[in-house]
Amino acid sequence: MGAFIGLLSLLLFIVVVLVILGLPGGLIYVVQQQTFVIIERLGKFNRITGPGLHVKIPYFERVAKRVDMRTNQVSFRIDAKTKDNVTVTMDIAAQYHVNQSWGQIPQESGVYRSYYMLVDPVAQMSSYLIDALRSSVPSYTLDEVFEKKDSIASDVNATVSALMISYGYDLVGTLITSIALPKDVEQSMNRINSAQREQIAAQSLAEAERIKIVTEAKASAEAMEQAGRGIAAQRKAIADGIADSLEVIKQSGVSANEANQLFLFTQWTDMMNEFAKTGKASTVVLPSDFTQTSSMFEQMLAAGSALPKEK
Repeated sequence: MGAFIGLLSLLLFIVVVLVILGLPGGLIYVVQQQTFVIIERLGKFNRITGPGLHVKIPYFERVAKRVDMRTNQVSFRIDAKTKDNVTVTMDIAAQYHVNQSWGQIPQESGVYRSYYMLVDPVAQMSSYLIDALRSSVPSYTLDEVFEKKDSIASDVNATVSALMISYGYDLVGTLITSIALPKDVEQSMNRINSAQREQIAAQSLAEAERIKIVTEAKASAEAMEQAGRGIAAQRKAIADGIADSLEVIKQSGVSANEANQLFLFTQWTDMMNEFAKTGKASTVVLPSDFTQTSSMFEQMLAAGSALPKEK
């Protein structure tokens, strides 16, 4: 008998629970994590409930809104005209979430304002962003828009965020994700960029050629310097050799004048011998008087003029 009563009680409990859950408007509701629920009683705001299991009065109370506290994103595309009268198409992405401040009373909370202040808060936020961007972009040239797009987006975000906070929303960030140009402007910029690259390449080639010429000139100058040093050393060696030869001749007991004439005759003989080997003439002219230095030089000059000239 006791077991039957226990089973009957369990079945009765299950039926009651099913009836309660099946009531129009429900009695029990569950709020998920990162969500708040706005409850209205007889059409008026009553309270805000957080995550967990809650009870409401059927027929008299209803779940007016489940407010998601997570960050959301809205994306759109706009056209704007730059300072230098170029129309650009920009893709915009904005991240936002419901303001999590609560204030002194529920009506001051971000959850309350996000539901009761605007019918379509996302559309309103997009309108603010579009208006702010179209007011900001004309202050910049086309090049500046590309260079300062992050700064432009940051300024726009600050402006719109100050407006949306009163509606219970925080604008986390605004990004200009891409900037597109009209086809004719894009083609012109491509031609300009190509010309600039060609100019840089030409300048690089000219600089390389200049460096090559300078290097060759330095090498030539250094070679000439080294050759000059070699010639000077050679001449010094010849002069030292002549001086040593004259000194040896003088030490043999001859006079200085005789030593000079002997040395000159020796040099003249060597020169004429070499002349006979390399020249086309087969005749070697001897001086009429070896004691006369001037006569020797005159006949050396005459012999040189008798040779056929090279063509």
